[in-house]
Amino acid sequence: MGPVPYLMSMTLSRQLAYLTLLALPIACATWTVTHEEVFREPRDFCRDKSQNCKPLVMRKFFYLFTCEYCFSHYVTAFFLLLTRFQMLYDGWRGFVIAWFALVWVANFYMSLYNRLRLDIKHENVAIAVDQVEVEEKKAAIGG
Repeated sequence: MGPVPYLMSMTLSRQLAYLTLLALPIACATWTVTHEEVFREPRDFCRDKSQNCKPLVMRKFFYLFTCEYCFSHYVTAFFLLLTRFQMLYDGWRGFVIAWFALVWVANFYMSLYNRLRLDIKHENVAIAVDQVEVEEKKAAIGG
């Protein structure tokens, strides 16, 4: 797998744009596998195996599918194979830098997304409490 000429001629600002954009599908795929309902059964299976398998290697292997940070390394490696994206240097050094940079940015995105979900959940709970209080006041006044 030789170097891709268009990657070597990219400016740093263009590399940063690729970094921020390429981290989005990495974060999406990682989050979906490690958190969403569609993968709950395989994730539960892997969680059980990660806690109950005797060999350490097997426990660690299955744990990879339950940890967003760990799994993001493998998703990133897949995307690097797919896109051949490199940062700062040509060759293997560019791949290593791109790998860790993409993992970091993807995990940053997942942290933001998780925080947003928590804020929305908190708002929904606060609204439900307010609605119950309003209903109680209406019942007290009307009854």
